[in-house]
Amino acid sequence: MRGDPLCPRCHGKLRSPSVWEASWTCPVHGRVEPLWPFAQPSTEFITWLADEIQLPAWLPWPLPHGWVLTGAGYAGRDPKSARASVVACSGPNPLGGAGELMLVAEDMGVGVGAGYAALPGPDPGESIGRGGPQAKVEAAGRLTPLWVVPGPDDRAIYVGEAEGHWLWLVFYPETAGALLLDLLQLADMRGLGHEIELLPYGALTPRMYEP
Repeated sequence: MRGDPLCPRCHGKLRSPSVWEASWTCPVHGRVEPLWPFAQPSTEFITWLADEIQLPAWLPWPLPHGWVLTGAGYAGRDPKSARASVVACSGPNPLGGAGELMLVAEDMGVGVGAGYAALPGPDPGESIGRGGPQAKVEAAGRLTPLWVVPGPDDRAIYVGEAEGHWLWLVFYPETAGALLLDLLQLADMRGLGHEIELLPYGALTPRMYEP
């Protein structure tokens, strides 16, 4: 990790804790969990993060054909007390062109997933759990329902719950969500062990910092 932390919701600069304020503070969103800038993904970095973080860090495993890992990180004072994790990957869009996927596991109210989804609030809203799910993934071997959350036309937003945390899958562009037509298997990178050495890596995505 390097650089100054950002607001998990708008990716703006934060005011650091002080003798008057114990929390990181966004001028727009108030007290927030700091989202730390991400290092270039590598075996060493992912191994370190998997050893430190205390909540799931999901990634498709095995990765879809041609896809690579393009970023990972957390929101919180440090990885051991993190309240959100984020993993980014990219590869061929099933419907043509390139696609990207941001996977977020987080506690309620943190706002990392909502930031990538460009939603006004910190959580997915009332559409979760209403009616039947629109998709499913297998997260750590468990079938996990997902609901579509309305958002900007340039992305597809799916949210469910896994291991006691929100699970967000935000696809860019919207058509990249076609990956869910087949049952996508997600693994918690904390449990990959030596398989981390098999992960293919790409350049750090600028999407990590874009609203």
